[in-house]
Amino acid sequence: MNVVVVAHPWDAPEAVRLRAAQRAELDARYGNDDHEPGTAPSADDVAVFVVAHTRDGGAVGCGGLRVLEPGVAEIKRMYVDPAYRGAGVATAILRDLEARAQAAGVRRLVLETGTLQPEAIRFYQREGYERIDNFGPYAGALQSECFARTLPTPAQA
Repeated sequence: MNVVVVAHPWDAPEAVRLRAAQRAELDARYGNDDHEPGTAPSADDVAVFVVAHTRDGGAVGCGGLRVLEPGVAEIKRMYVDPAYRGAGVATAILRDLEARAQAAGVRRLVLETGTLQPEAIRFYQREGYERIDNFGPYAGALQSECFARTLPTPAQA
């Protein structure tokens, strides 16, 4: 599926709707609304937030980057509407986020996903992310799985 991935303000209606859908799905999957260790991302700490749109303009997926320290950013709020999964939307969002991170001088991307999200774990591994020890607020979190990928420098890309 061809999608266009564009930056959106954190509080854009499409972004808010997609994050709410992600939250509802995770609440149902984990059986509660307390499944995210640490501080939830917000407009104050997410450097960029992107939304994937279909050709007809429908918003079908999203993701963001939160800078943790110079050269390191965390992927946050990756989500694709279930009707569009398996069509390359997540890959398009991930590649867009990686390109934006690389352009901003980020060399290492990290992320957390949950143990009850095996499809996300498979996706990140397939896309070149390696399992790492749980970092920061995820250290010791039994339902967290953390991954990382070192981005090529512009000369290597």
